[in-house]
Amino acid sequence: MNTQDPTEFAFGSLSPDLILDAIESIDLRVESGLLALNSYENRVYQFRGLTFDALREQKYVVKFYRPLRWTDQQIQEEHDFAFALQDAEVPIIAPLQFNNQSLHHYQGHRFAIYPCRGGRAFENDNLDHLEWMGRFIGRIHMVGQAFDFKYRPEINSQVYLHTAKQHIVDSQMIPPQLETSFFTILDMVIEKAQGLYQPQTNRALSLHGDCHAGNILWTDDGPHFVDLDDARTGPAVQDLWMMLSGDRQQQELQLDTMIGGYEEFCDFDVSELKLIEPLRALRMVHYMGWIANRWQDPAFPRNFAWFQEAKYWEQQILALKEQYAELNEKPIRLLSGM
Repeated sequence: MNTQDPTEFAFGSLSPDLILDAIESIDLRVESGLLALNSYENRVYQFRGLTFDALREQKYVVKFYRPLRWTDQQIQEEHDFAFALQDAEVPIIAPLQFNNQSLHHYQGHRFAIYPCRGGRAFENDNLDHLEWMGRFIGRIHMVGQAFDFKYRPEINSQVYLHTAKQHIVDSQMIPPQLETSFFTILDMVIEKAQGLYQPQTNRALSLHGDCHAGNILWTDDGPHFVDLDDARTGPAVQDLWMMLSGDRQQQELQLDTMIGGYEEFCDFDVSELKLIEPLRALRMVHYMGWIANRWQDPAFPRNFAWFQEAKYWEQQILALKEQYAELNEKPIRLLSGM
C-alpha cells in the first residue's frame, strides 16, 4: 500500500465557503459562483470579483496549492520568476498582488489570485506557431539565465526515475501477471536513461519546466503561458522537446523551426539534442509515479480510473519497450546542420 502521509492530500477541508472566505480575506469580493477548472495537482477556480477600488467586475482565477508539495519559499520563487518574465515583457500570466503580496494563507491553505485570460489551443503541427514558440521560449530562457533558482528543484534521475519507480511499487496497482514484464522493461529504461541523462555536462538554467501544449493559450497576439507550477532548473532543451509530435522526420522539421526562432534571443547548445529521449523517458516514468503517489486524493481514482486496469499496464509495457529502442537510436538532429 502507498504509505504517503494523507495530510499531503488535505483538500477535504477546502469547502466552497472556505474558498470564498479565503478570497474575501484579501479584500477581493466574489460576485459569482466558482467554476472549477481542470487541475489535478492543485485546486483552481474561476470567478468574477470586485476589488474595493474597482469600477466593474473582472474575471479572476484562484489557485490553492497542494499542501506539503512546495515550501512557501519555492512558491514565492515561482511567483518572482513570473514577475521577472513579466518585467521583460514575456507574455506570461503572473499572479496578482494584494497588499504587496502574491502568496496568501488562510486556515492552513495557501493560494494565489491570477487574472483570467482566454485563448485557443496551441497547434503544435503549425510551423508558424512553432517558430513563434521558439522565440517565446528563447525569451523565457534569456530571463532564466540570469534568474537562478535557489529553492526550486532540479530535473534529476533520482526523483524522476527511482523515486517514481518506488511510488509505482508501493501502489501495488500492477496486475500480478504483468509485474515481471513491467518491471523488467522499466529497469532497462531507467538504467539506460540515467546513463544518457548527464545534465551536468550542459548549462543549467531556470526553466518553465512543463512546457507542453496544454499550458499554452493562443490569441491573435500570439502565445501566453498560464502555469509555472513546475518551474525548475534543467537543460534548455527541456522546454523545447515537448512541443514535438509525429514521426522522426516531422520532429526534426519542427525542432529546426523552433530553434530558428529560439536563437533570435538565445544560443542553443546542439549537444543537448542527445538529452531529448532520456528526458522523454524521465517524463514517462515520473508520470506513472505521480499518479501512483497521488492515489489517496479522491480526484485521482475518479479521473484516472484506467490506472487500475490491466490494459493500461500492458500499454505501458509496450510504450516502455518502444522508448527503450529510441534510447538506443542516434539522437534527433537539426536539418540546418548546426
